[in-house]
Amino acid sequence: MLRIDIPGFRNLALEHLVLDYNGTLAVDGRLMFGVSERLAALSADLTLHVVTADTFGRAREGLDALPVRLTILEPGPQAEAKRDLVRRLGAESVVAIGNGRNDRLMLGAAALGMSVSGLEGTAAEAIAAAHLHATDIHDALDLLAKPLRLVATLRG
Repeated sequence: MLRIDIPGFRNLALEHLVLDYNGTLAVDGRLMFGVSERLAALSADLTLHVVTADTFGRAREGLDALPVRLTILEPGPQAEAKRDLVRRLGAESVVAIGNGRNDRLMLGAAALGMSVSGLEGTAAEAIAAAHLHATDIHDALDLLAKPLRLVATLRG
C-alpha cells in the first residue's frame, strides 16, 4: 500500500495502479524504455493492472515479464469498461494513469487520476478528468515513487 497525505486534497491509501497501455506505457504497441523497471519497483507497494483495447496486439508480449494483471477489452464502450474496473477495485484505493479519450472516466473515478503526454498525444478529455497531468509516463511513475512531489503539486 502507498499512503500519501496531501493537505487540502485528500489522504490517499492506494492499493492499485490501473494503467492504459498504448499511448501511456507503449508506443506503436511496444513498451517504452525504462517503464518496466519503474513498474517492477512500484509493484512492491501496488497491485498493477493494465487495461487496454490492445490496438497493436502486443500488450501481452510487452508485459509478459512484469507482475501485471492484464485486461484486454472487447470493442464497445471501453471508457465505461475502464471506469468499471476502477470501481470494482475500490476507486478510493486506485491511482489511474492514461492518455486517451477512453481513459477519461477511469481517471475521474480514481482517487488519484493522472494524464500523461507521449508521442500519441493526450486527449483533452483525459487532461480535464485527471487530478494532474505529467509530461510523460516516466514522470508520472516517478511521482508515485517520490510522493512528496505529489504533495507539492496537489496540496490546497
